[in-house]
Amino acid sequence: MVIAMLNASELLPASLLTTMSASLDVSEGIIGQSVTATAILAILSSLLIAPLTRRIDRRPLLLFLGAALVISNAVVALAPDATVLLAARLVLGITVGGVWGLAASLTLRLVPAASVSRALSIVFGGATVATIAAAPLGAFFGEVIGWRGVFLVVAALSALAVLWQAFALPKMPPREGAGSDGLMVALRLPWLVPGLLGVMLFWGGAQSFNTYIRPYLETVTGLDAAGVSVVLFLFGIASFIGTILAAPLMQWNLRSVLPAAAAGQAILLALLLAFGQSWVAAAVFIASWGLFVGLAGVGWSTWVTRSYPENAERAGGLLVAAIQGSMMLGALLGGALIDNVSPTAPLTAGIAILAAAAIYVGVIMRVARDRA
Repeated sequence: MVIAMLNASELLPASLLTTMSASLDVSEGIIGQSVTATAILAILSSLLIAPLTRRIDRRPLLLFLGAALVISNAVVALAPDATVLLAARLVLGITVGGVWGLAASLTLRLVPAASVSRALSIVFGGATVATIAAAPLGAFFGEVIGWRGVFLVVAALSALAVLWQAFALPKMPPREGAGSDGLMVALRLPWLVPGLLGVMLFWGGAQSFNTYIRPYLETVTGLDAAGVSVVLFLFGIASFIGTILAAPLMQWNLRSVLPAAAAGQAILLALLLAFGQSWVAAAVFIASWGLFVGLAGVGWSTWVTRSYPENAERAGGLLVAAIQGSMMLGALLGGALIDNVSPTAPLTAGIAILAAAAIYVGVIMRVARDRA
């Protein structure tokens, strides 16, 4: 449940973008940078969580990160201006980077090696449930109780999740080998850095459009708040299905599925660009896009645990840093484009980046396989 609340908190600004910007009297691009603010601390947290906490039991550490999640949402809900809001989103970044930085390694500790892909599907399934609920319900309830009320509700649910976590989590003493030299050790792992560049293209391309999906649906497709909620709900359902399909697909052929997921996203967003004026076409293409988005998270985490089982905590931290860094850059790019070019410009950028990701990941996966 903490994973679900974490993902919901990170995604809510996308579904509340227009109402938040109007309330705080700033541009949509500025509110979109709340994703950037989260990513800044998430990058640092994911990189430093293992070396700085190498002597700390993972159970109290996760409870502390959960408390930061609650505080962040409460402060966002009460923020008098955009500056305070962005500061609160920095606090959220601590939890995002910390939890996801440890997720892959803790999954390896809790389940047998043969079940890691399935366990990661469950972990990402929890995150995707939040995607299903947060975006459409955020857009809907933002009209009913206001965006501040939405964040207050998420803060309360996060507090309940952390309380349950306090009862349910076992002790998880840290393992040896997560010292201050861990990042340099991880960076020398074969094919890790080229793989992380592929990760950044994946998430950077998707995020450059995903952060600004609501303005696109409102201005280009012409949907109201209820219509946006329906489309985002379909996107979330498809993402959840993608996480379910991910485990067997990763067992079948990980190196083929990852570039195919990027290519699928690029094609579907190109179709959206061409036919997005129709709400039916927009709903179909965005929902189908969600299927490949669901595959990506499980796929890259499986790649880390399968390729670097003895260094999963270090490599997992770098994976999260790459994801958050690319999300930050994608949100920055999309914000600049929507403020200075047009509502369709972030979508065009996303298509180009995802197409590059498909080619690049396909090449490095083939080369890595041949050399192995």
